[in-house]
Amino acid sequence: MNQPFSEKEILADALATEKGSTSNYNLFANECIHEDLRNTFMRVLDQEHAIQQDVFRMMHDKGYYPTPNAEEKKIMETKQKFESCVTGSASLL
Repeated sequence: MNQPFSEKEILADALATEKGSTSNYNLFANECIHEDLRNTFMRVLDQEHAIQQDVFRMMHDKGYYPTPNAEEKKIMETKQKFESCVTGSASLL
């Protein structure tokens, strides 16, 4: 007898599907020469990111996707790391 999928399994599958979809739409938009089509891909990509965020939040709220709190020191280190990357790349322009 077949066992139905659990809510956690369904949501995990939905999240994996959204991650794959956003990856593909991002690639399509990056490699699209026609501006109107690229804009369409970008709108769809934005919608897919919103859906992905909704699924992630639902999983997180239900305890299916726990995320640990970041330590303040790690947050500051990461922020400094990426600020230097942005500052460095801005000088290239």
